[in-house]
Parts: sequence; C-alpha cells; structure tokens
Amino acid sequence: MASQEARGRPGPTSVHHHRSGRGVPLRLDRGHVERGHEHGIGGATKLRTRLVIAFAYVLVTVIVALEVPLAINLQRRVQSEVKSGAESDALLVAAGIGGARIAHPLTLQRYVTRHFPDQENGRVIVIDPDGVLIADSTGSDHLGETYATPGRPELMRVLQTPEPTSEIRHSDTLRQDILVAAAPIIEETTFYGAVRVSELMGEVQDRVRRVIAGLAVIGLGALFAGLIVAFALAGSFSRPLTNLAAVAKRLGGGDLSARAETDQGASEIVQLARSFDDMADRLEATVKAQREFVANASHQLRTPLTGMKLRIEAAMAGAPSEEVRRQLEAADTEVDRLAGIVNRLLVMARRIEEGGPSEIDLDEAVHRALERWGERASRQGATLTAKGEGGRALGEQADLDQILDNLIDNAVAYAPGPVVIETGRADGRAFLAVVDVGPGIAADERRRVTDRFFRGRTAPKGGTGLGLAIVRELAEKWGGTVAVETADGGGTRIEVRLKAAT
Repeated sequence: MASQEARGRPGPTSVHHHRSGRGVPLRLDRGHVERGHEHGIGGATKLRTRLVIAFAYVLVTVIVALEVPLAINLQRRVQSEVKSGAESDALLVAAGIGGARIAHPLTLQRYVTRHFPDQENGRVIVIDPDGVLIADSTGSDHLGETYATPGRPELMRVLQTPEPTSEIRHSDTLRQDILVAAAPIIEETTFYGAVRVSELMGEVQDRVRRVIAGLAVIGLGALFAGLIVAFALAGSFSRPLTNLAAVAKRLGGGDLSARAETDQGASEIVQLARSFDDMADRLEATVKAQREFVANASHQLRTPLTGMKLRIEAAMAGAPSEEVRRQLEAADTEVDRLAGIVNRLLVMARRIEEGGPSEIDLDEAVHRALERWGERASRQGATLTAKGEGGRALGEQADLDQILDNLIDNAVAYAPGPVVIETGRADGRAFLAVVDVGPGIAADERRRVTDRFFRGRTAPKGGTGLGLAIVRELAEKWGGTVAVETADGGGTRIEVRLKAAT
C-alpha cells in the first residue's frame, strides 16, 4: 500500500456512521477489568504471603540466633554439672575406702562389690599408686592389670597430680561416650591410690535432649505466635494496597467511578488512597469535558459539512460550464476529505461501554467491503479481489468494517492496480490482510507507520496520519496485532490478526 498512512487518504466520505448523542462513552474493557479484579485478589494473597514469609524469615533467624547459643550453653552447663557431681561422688568413694582397706585387697574388693554392685550404666574401680587395678565393682577378672594407660588419661592425671579430675570421652571398649571422674585416696600425707567412677552418657544426653526439645517447643510456639501476628499485620498492609491496585485497574479499564475510599491501614496508605481519589476525580472531570467536546465537535462539524455537500451537489447539477463543474467537483472532494478526517477523529475518540466481543464472519465482512468499495476502486484504476479460506474472529463488526475501510482506502488511493484481500487462520488466530502492488513502505518507516499522525517522507499533502493508527488501536482493542511487511513480488502487505472464534 505504498506508503500507506504515510501517504494515507481519508476513508469513506459519510460522517453518519458514528453515534450521535450527548458524548462518546469511554470504552470499558470488561475482560481487562475482570482480570484486574482477579489480579487484585491474587495480588493481595501474594503480597500478604511475601510479607509473612519475610517476617517468618526474620523471626526464624532471631529464634535460631537466640536458641542455638542458649542450647549450647545449657548443654555445657549440664555437662559441667554432671562432671562436678561425678567428681564429688569419686571423692566420697575415696573417703569411704580410706588407706586401711587398700592394704587388704580382698577386703577392698568385697567392699566395692557390696557397696557399688555391678550396674548397667556405672562402674567403680580402685588402682594403687602404680596404676594397677586392685578393685572393680564389675568383678575380679581384670584385677592386677595396669589401668593407668594413655587410653585412660584421667587415671594418669590423678596419679601425677593427686587432685580430682573428670571428663567426657569416647570409650573404644564400650563404643560410646562415657563420663569419668577420678579422685585420689589420701590420708594425711600418704597417697594410697585413686578411685575412678564412670557412667554411660545416655542418661545425661537424654537430659540434654529434653532441654533442647523444650527450647525447640518454645521456639516453635514463638514462631507460630509470630506468624499469627505477621499474618494480621500483613493483611492490614496488603488489603488497602491491593484494593488500591484493583481500583487502579478498574479506572484504567474505563470505570471512572472507581474510588479507593479507604480509611484502613497506616496513615501513609490512607493518604495515598486519598491522593489517588483526588487524581481520579480530576481524571473523571477531564474525560467528561473531553466527551462534551467530542459531542459538540461532532454536532457542529457534521451539520455544516452536510450542508456544504448538499449545496455543492446542487450547484453541480446546474453548473453553467464544464470549468465550473470541475471546480465544484474539486470542492466536493475536499468536503469528502474533511468528512473523512472528522470520521477518523471520532473513531479515535470512541469507546464502547457495554458488550464483549462477538463472532464475526470474515468472509461476510470482506464481501460487504467489496460492495462498498468496488465502484470507487474501479474509478481509481484498482481491482479488488478476495482470497482465502475465511474464518471467524472475535471482535465487533463495526470495528472490523472500519479496519477494512482504512486498509482498502490506502491501497486503492495510492497503489492503483490489483488489490487482494486475504483471510484465513494461522497459528491458532484468524487473520485478514490487504495486499497491493504499489511501491511499498520504506523499511525504516514500517515500525512507525501505525503511529498516530505519522506521515512518511513520500506522503502527499492531505493525509491525516490516522488511518493505520486506527487500524492498530481497533485490533489491539480485541487482543489483535498489526504487521506491516513487503508483499511477495513487491508492494505492501498489511496483516491484522485477531483472536479466532472456536
């Protein structure tokens, strides 16, 4: 279509296709508003979830930062207590044995086994100053063996330094941790040997685990309570914000009565909502003024244009000479052009408040377009043909007619010759395309040719730069797209893709 809108001409001359009345209603895209409402609900949940997760992360970090050191400290404290208790037990056993019993090994063994019978978790042994085992609460099988070895460091320490000692270590024999405490047997200044008391750490570890479990329960309780508080706080923040977002969606979709009207939440959010409502009031007033302007302009422009056209046609019928007739025809053409500009401006301003998309038969739409444009195309040296498998699209019939009128008008006016209107389906969408054999559109202008008021370098005088902009806006109104490309063999192919009806 050569330079299309860059060279574009006005469409059909009739200015009566557009609604008259008190104003042009702002289009309310119901699907957009419903999606905005759903987004608002989903957005509230997402925002609240993010806030709760963030609060939970901080809370868990604080709980871990507090409870882990506390658990470690409590574990150390429990171990210190049991070690201190074991040392006290060892000192008591050493005092009970005394030096007199050391001199009588058999008596000592009977004393130890009687007072400290074999227990599953505990054991008492007595060694002499040389580290030799002389009494064992578990029996006499190992008596006479040297027990003060590197594997029993507590016994070596107590022999070297006659002071109580204790530790928790791993026993290779028992293959588990044990608590051992050794104490010297001293009377006056004489060192008679040492006593070692040992027990398995199972009970101690159970005690530590119970303490840690208690801390964990406290931490989980604090986390649960914190999450409840976080959920409530997040709701107080998210509800006003998401409500504001939903109202903004409604306002953007055309519902100019949408207002936030909220007094909930933080003072900053309330102030934001009030500022938003003030903006919406100003926007509604501006749009109302625009509607009144469009309505007045429509009325005031249509009436004189219609009168001018009627007078020119009447004058043409009684023209005294051929020259006068040619001048009147030129004036009539200019009136038609001006009427086309008015039509395009009104289409650009028009919005539809009610009704969703309907199914449109592309073949029928093209057939009506051929009837409207056939005679005019012939006068301008163009031939119109339809090609393709047709199909059904979702949209509005009047919008599709306007799209076809604008595309055909450009092709007929600026690319005389064959013009093909193609229809069909591709990639799950319905399409219609108008293909001409004109000089085409420069590559650097193709992306801008659908912009409002854009006119290319080669555009002749008289164009408005609105034709393809209207095509694009009407297509996008129903979720469609417009593509401008070079046709096979030269010329221009402009394709409009719309949602296909199922």
